[in-house]
Amino acid sequence: MDLMIQRDVDLADLSTFRVPARAQRLVRIEHARQIRAVVDHPELGVLPKLVLGGGSNVLLTRDPSGVVLKIEIGGMHVVQDDADSTLIEAGAGVAWHDLVCWTLRQGFGGLENLALIPGTVGAAPVQNIGAYGMELSERFDSVELVDLTTGRSATLDRAACRFGYRDSLFKGPLAGKSVITRVRLRLPKPWRAQLGYAELQRHLERAGRRDPSPQDVFDAVCAIRRAKLPDPARLGNAGSFFKNPVVNRTIRNEILDEFPEIVSYPLEDGSYKLAAAWMIEACGCKGRSVGAAAVDTRHALVLVNRGGASGADVLRLAESVRAAVRERFGIELEYEPVLV
Repeated sequence: MDLMIQRDVDLADLSTFRVPARAQRLVRIEHARQIRAVVDHPELGVLPKLVLGGGSNVLLTRDPSGVVLKIEIGGMHVVQDDADSTLIEAGAGVAWHDLVCWTLRQGFGGLENLALIPGTVGAAPVQNIGAYGMELSERFDSVELVDLTTGRSATLDRAACRFGYRDSLFKGPLAGKSVITRVRLRLPKPWRAQLGYAELQRHLERAGRRDPSPQDVFDAVCAIRRAKLPDPARLGNAGSFFKNPVVNRTIRNEILDEFPEIVSYPLEDGSYKLAAAWMIEACGCKGRSVGAAAVDTRHALVLVNRGGASGADVLRLAESVRAAVRERFGIELEYEPVLV
C-alpha cells in the first residue's frame, strides 16, 4: 500500500519532553498493514526504525537515524462481555487516559487506578505501566504485533510478554524488533476497588467515600496526580524518570541500619522496593538543574524541561542525580524512559 514519507520532521512536539530533534524520515502508521509495507519498502525496509507512540516515555538526545514510525492506530471496542469479565480491545495509537475514560463511560471498572498516565495504549505493555497499587499486567489479556524484520503478525498472551516491574519482553528481546498494533485487556467481574496504596485510601476516606465506585477511585487518582505531578502539556517531562530500585532483604536491612528513615515497601517475593524519590531528596537533588533541565520541585522522580533544554541537558542532569544516589546509598538508579 502507499506510504506517505515525511522528511526532515521536527520531533519536539511529538515527545512530552519537547526537546529539539529531527527525523530524517517519518511515517504515520494508521493501519497494521502499513507496517508490512514499511518492511517491504525498498528504501525504508533496510533502515533502522524508531517506534514512537505518544512520546511520553522517550528522551531524544540526538536526531534519530533511519525512519521514525509514528503509531496512530485507533479504535476501541468490547470483544466479549460475560458474567466473569469484560474483554476490551484498543488500537496502539489510542491515548491511554482516553481508554480509561471510555471504559468508565461504558460502565466497566478496572482501569481507574491507572488514570492520567501519559502515553498510548501500545506503549503501555512495553513499560508495564503501573500506579496506585495496580500494574497493567493485572488487566492484560493479549497483544497483537508486527515483526519489523519479516512483516509477519503475531499474538502474544500475558505469559509470553514476561512482565516485570516496569519491564516486559518488549524492553528486552523484542526491543526495537516489533511494533504493537492492538492491545486486549480483561476487566474482572465483580468489580472490586483496589485500595492497597495508602495515599489513595486516605484521599477517599477524607472525601467520605468509604465504599467507592470506579468513578470515585478515578477522580481520586486524578486529583492526587494533578496535585503532585507536572502536566506534560504545560511543562515538558516524561513522568517518573527513575525506577524505584528493588533489593533483597539483606541490602535493605544494611541501608536501613544507616538510614532508618528510608521509605521501603515489601514485595510478595520477599524483596523490597526502595523509594527513589526519598533517596533523591535526601541527596539534596530536588530542584537541581542543568541548563533548562531540572528536578521537579514537587516530585523528585520527575525531570522537567523548563523551556529550551536539550536532551543532552536532561541526560546530564539525570546522570548527576544517579551519581549522588550511588555515592550516598550505594544504589544504582535505573532510568524509566528509553534513551535515543
